[in-house]
Amino acid sequence: MKQANKNKKELRTQFSYNRLWKLLIDRNIKKQELQKMSDVSAASIAKMGRCENVTTDVLLRICEALDCRVEEIMERVPNKETNTEKVE
Repeated sequence: MKQANKNKKELRTQFSYNRLWKLLIDRNIKKQELQKMSDVSAASIAKMGRCENVTTDVLLRICEALDCRVEEIMERVPNKETNTEKVE
């Protein structure tokens, strides 16, 4: 299994959910309120806080709860880990 991981291409970008956190602040909504409004688990909200992957179902639930488009809650940004590595 480790061999398969070595062959997997390293991504240079990741998703950031900073737009979501700003939107929540602007609307005076707490993360726990968002969780209840969208029926999304606390674990998924925590994953988003760490810029980890979540399912499209989670994103859709949040967009429906906040009545917004997906690009209003997330964006693609350069991967910090990749940027700190030296290019050979």
